[in-house]
Amino acid sequence: MKLEIGKKAGVEIAPGMIGLFFEDINYAADGGLYAEMIENRSFEFLEAEGDARDYFTHYDGGYAWKPYVESEKEGCEETGYGLTSGGETGRKAAVGEELRNEDSDEAVTMRLVMGSSLTAENPHYLRLITRRPMCGVANKAYDGVCLQKGMRYHITFWARCVHYEGAFAVRVIKGGSVYASGRIEASAGTEETYHFYRKYCLSITAQETITGGFFALCLEQPGTVEVDYVSMFPADAVAGIFRRDLFEKLQDLKPGFLRFPGGCVVEGDTFENRYRFKESLKEPWARRNNWNRWAVHGNREENQYRSVYSHYNQTLGLGYYEYFLLCELLGARPLPVLNVGLACQYQSAELVSVDSPQFQELLKDAVDLIAFANGGTDTVWGGVRAKMGHPEPFGLTMLGIGNEQWETDRVDFFKRYCLFEEAIHAYDPSVRLIGSAGPDITSERYQRAWEFYHAHENQENFVYAVDEHYYVPPQWLYQHVDFYDRYSREVKVFSGEYAAHPVSGMNRPDANTLEGALAEAAFLTGVERNADVVVLASYAPLFARVGYAQWSPDMIWFDGAQSYGTPSYYVQRMFARHMGDMTLDARGREKKAAREGIYYSLSYRKADRTILIKVVNSTDERKVLEIELAREWREDCAEWQANSTEYHMELLTSDQPGDYNCPEHPTRVVPVEGQGDLSEGIPLPARSFAVIEIGV
Repeated sequence: MKLEIGKKAGVEIAPGMIGLFFEDINYAADGGLYAEMIENRSFEFLEAEGDARDYFTHYDGGYAWKPYVESEKEGCEETGYGLTSGGETGRKAAVGEELRNEDSDEAVTMRLVMGSSLTAENPHYLRLITRRPMCGVANKAYDGVCLQKGMRYHITFWARCVHYEGAFAVRVIKGGSVYASGRIEASAGTEETYHFYRKYCLSITAQETITGGFFALCLEQPGTVEVDYVSMFPADAVAGIFRRDLFEKLQDLKPGFLRFPGGCVVEGDTFENRYRFKESLKEPWARRNNWNRWAVHGNREENQYRSVYSHYNQTLGLGYYEYFLLCELLGARPLPVLNVGLACQYQSAELVSVDSPQFQELLKDAVDLIAFANGGTDTVWGGVRAKMGHPEPFGLTMLGIGNEQWETDRVDFFKRYCLFEEAIHAYDPSVRLIGSAGPDITSERYQRAWEFYHAHENQENFVYAVDEHYYVPPQWLYQHVDFYDRYSREVKVFSGEYAAHPVSGMNRPDANTLEGALAEAAFLTGVERNADVVVLASYAPLFARVGYAQWSPDMIWFDGAQSYGTPSYYVQRMFARHMGDMTLDARGREKKAAREGIYYSLSYRKADRTILIKVVNSTDERKVLEIELAREWREDCAEWQANSTEYHMELLTSDQPGDYNCPEHPTRVVPVEGQGDLSEGIPLPARSFAVIEIGV
């Protein structure tokens, strides 16, 4: 197959066009990127139940915890945890009720109480009474504590010694053996609070690599202690916050931006359940626990409207300061998304009127968010940022107005957008706003959204780009590679959530097939050719914990010990790391090639005078590309020798279109690098995606 490359420049490609969308779904934050290893660390978890427009929660602060009693025999006693991925362990306990283990009736009493809490935001805490030495409380830590041999782990907890003068012992245990341990005297606490809690910090070191252990906090002598905020972080956590292997996978993508914190969690399934950014701008132990709207995903009559994820909560340990810091560490522009006074339009009918005090508070929150990100240290919210450890501004330039919102007879989203636009630009006219086209790109609500934005296209800075979402079969993406060819150039597009869905469902690593990834790559060639329309693009969802995933497919999968990229991850990486400054003339041949199952885009990187070819072979046959550069290239490049020029290539392929990566085979489908001489043609295997670089 001959591929002709003209020298005529096409359109400019926005720097950092390929980015990331982070939502706390599939345990992406707590239990994921947020490196905290303890589950329900503040004894505040809620269990969520119900169905659309009828959700409710009840307190279950003992979830993930059990009494721990050390055996009088050699070794340690197990707690009876049945550690299974995503399963429910432990039982519910009301405030003041005792939690008991079979063998702990006389040795340990655990009570969840209120009355003199560490913080007002999280009013419950654990009252622990032990009657034998080395008894205490154990945490299941999702599907078990994973340790890496030689790694240090930082332990923090707050305790009030009601009747206790001994020492605290910390252990990680599996199969009756201790694999990491440490102790600290009760008198060694620091930062005593006015109500006599003391903060305890120590480090433990893993003696072996293990999975499926549990964490135990013990009193070395009998006594009574009140405990809150029990935390465990690996010492290698990036900035002391982010799980290193997951952070490095994001870093390797070289993302241009990060949209956060959602997604549907911005809206909440009830208005009370929405994400409140100011509640995350406090010390970690003072951030109000909230239930996650994905805790009720999959609720139906057959399961009594209670899913296996009913205890999915948000500690807000990964809050707005941490999101902005993550952007800075990744070199990505921050793109927060705002609630516009609506709970999830799919799952709820709740809203607040635009005339209400609650809506006015949301407008103020938008302005205060800009002040937090960009304000000087002499301002209220800039001062909050500085106190948290970052006196320099974060450089916020974009804000999303709503998530998947659309106009209805009842929901006045367009009016809400206008009110947010007025308030934000009255404070800072330079901020670029992202609008919403709703949850799809085929319905009447999508058409109405575009009519609204086009009606304001002559209003300066009214909208920077409109957020479009599509989760579709692979064939749809192949058939719509030219989707943006006919879009108006006056209003830009943010492809904010997209993915090919060969199959869908909960906990389906097998949904991330090579077939889906190739369709995404083909579609992105059309996105790149239309870079004057599409200025931002991000795959979704980003993360999924194995056994804890409400949504499949996803870009990166992980468990407590390891993580791996999917074929879709590598497509994103190949695009993001090989972006040109402008597109090149394909001389109209790309449409003919598409009819033959070949999809490609051409671009040019000025810094090192490199032509970039991104090409998908969706067929079952091997192809050979013959590259022909236009005469203008040869005339302009004296050193160009058509018969001996070398090319470099990164290639993603596998034996079968249904191949996917998984914990047992995390590298089944990964890119390989190669090079060759153009005079021999460029071999393109069946079912493959390649990025080819040619220096000119």
